[in-house]
Amino acid sequence: MEWQVRAMREEDIEGFPQAFAQQGWNKPLSQFQQYYREQREGVRKVFVAASGGDLLGYATLLPQSLAGPFANMGIPTVYDFNVLQKYQRQGVGTSILDAIEEEVGVCSPRICLGVGLHWGYGQAQRMYVKRGYVPDGSGVWYRDKRLEQYAPCCNDDDLVLYLTKELRG
Repeated sequence: MEWQVRAMREEDIEGFPQAFAQQGWNKPLSQFQQYYREQREGVRKVFVAASGGDLLGYATLLPQSLAGPFANMGIPTVYDFNVLQKYQRQGVGTSILDAIEEEVGVCSPRICLGVGLHWGYGQAQRMYVKRGYVPDGSGVWYRDKRLEQYAPCCNDDDLVLYLTKELRG
């Protein structure tokens, strides 16, 4: 199968919630409406992998992190990166990250992202390490705050480790 990575289109707004619902993931329509609106306003870029009429995955890019150790430091940040399960381990995620890193590399020497720690993020964790992303050294974050030693938390999507990658240098 061949695909392309492109900007989000208006018709993707309804397609993504439906596609993710088929695999049991809750991705609300309002989320993609917001992403599309922010893309039009130049606040966020949305990178979509598609093959013909099929949506395979997406990731969004903000010009700087809104939370975590890199908040308001002007480092472009990947947010909400998802590939539909039936298209994982086929290079779709790699293609999306290639496109993002190529674009970011023109204007910034660094990029960052947060990755969840539970088993559902295992493939993403491995991919990021293989691509040269390294932990930033600030420890684990929970609900946008650094998790102090021995602090209680829940191993859910809000438990995150931040990673960075040097794109130039």
